[in-house]
Amino acid sequence: MTHLYLKKKEIKPAIVQLIAGSLKIGQVVVLPTDTIYGLSCLATNVRAIKKIHKLKERDAKKPLLVLIDSIARLKKYTFVSRKQEALLKKIWLASARPTTVILRHRGRLPQELTGDSDGLAVRLPKNEFLVKILQAVKQPIVSSSLNLSNQKSISDLKLLTHYFPKKHLRPDLVVDTGKCRRQKPSRLLDLRDEKKTIVLRA
Repeated sequence: MTHLYLKKKEIKPAIVQLIAGSLKIGQVVVLPTDTIYGLSCLATNVRAIKKIHKLKERDAKKPLLVLIDSIARLKKYTFVSRKQEALLKKIWLASARPTTVILRHRGRLPQELTGDSDGLAVRLPKNEFLVKILQAVKQPIVSSSLNLSNQKSISDLKLLTHYFPKKHLRPDLVVDTGKCRRQKPSRLLDLRDEKKTIVLRA
């Protein structure tokens, strides 16, 4: 497990490429998000997705969240109507609050992400550093809270070896940018029914 300490104002393109390269070769990476730290991997890599489930001791049938870098990218993997797109622009581009939405997926990502449901949980991050990584890999990445299943999120990254004592069951790379701005998960909305928005997590 490699621990990389970064200052947010000093993140250079070479660092972005290094992290993107780790994701591209199938590694699991701890990344800062708009909220808490998350475990990430390419959303197309089944082996890496399964490793995240093992790390978290999480039920493999539970769906995972993915991050995308644009609404254009979103349309490749989910069905988005004009009405939904207009709403997303307000939620993601105008609102300051991190918000995850569930949309009907196109079946272009592994079923390990969706829990065999018709929905995919997606968020367009506001974290500029994270967006640059997404643009570098040119595909969605998984982002699951950094914790063991049903336990509190890990806020002190120096304690990772305590939570993950087995060397073969640890994240491959830890990107530490200090304390995350928010400590609560994102708001979660189900948008699959155009006529009704369901608030799953306020």
